[in-house]
Amino acid sequence: MIGPALLLSLRLAIITSLLLLVIGLPVAAWIAFSKCRFKFLVEALVALPIVLPPTVLGFYLLVALGAYSPFGRFWISLTGHPLAFSFAGLVVGSVLYSLPFAVQPFAASFSSVDPALLHASATLGASPFRTFRSVVLPLSMPGIVTGIVLSFAHTLGEFGVVLMIGGNIPGATQTISIAIFDQVEALEYSAANHAALLLLALSFVLLAFVYGINRKVLRVWPFE
Repeated sequence: MIGPALLLSLRLAIITSLLLLVIGLPVAAWIAFSKCRFKFLVEALVALPIVLPPTVLGFYLLVALGAYSPFGRFWISLTGHPLAFSFAGLVVGSVLYSLPFAVQPFAASFSSVDPALLHASATLGASPFRTFRSVVLPLSMPGIVTGIVLSFAHTLGEFGVVLMIGGNIPGATQTISIAIFDQVEALEYSAANHAALLLLALSFVLLAFVYGINRKVLRVWPFE
């Protein structure tokens, strides 16, 4: 049965996408507008999960969040249960692993906003925050939508990180990708095929939605 695993994956993807929206917007704004000479180091750090093997990231997260780490001991004293091998641990790992898929589209959209509009807003007396809220965010909406959907789809299909940090606990940390792996190991190819097709179709719909939205926006507001 893939129902519980699919629901858990959808829950994980929704929570991760919402957290990345909150975390990613200020990080992307700093990357897009900061004049710091060492900004490239932050950009490299944000992009690291793209090139880092998921098992490597998952291993270090497991060490950092485990019961013997300072943060792990603090979490246990606070909540009474370990962070590793729990749904909360999956959320932490998913946010870090999908961070570049949200921040990079956000930052690219922010950077594409015409600087003349920002200068005009400042000339009219708007604060930087109001300019960001009233000018940058509306003009960057295609990139924001892209980042949210990409991070959602990426979280939905991730395997290595969630397996390393969450294990394979049915109903608690078993995502749909891990359930498919279990079905293949058990030689249940028909069930694995049905689950994989479902994930494939959902991923295709999400990506088609992103490209469709961006194409529509570009037709309405063509960039020259």
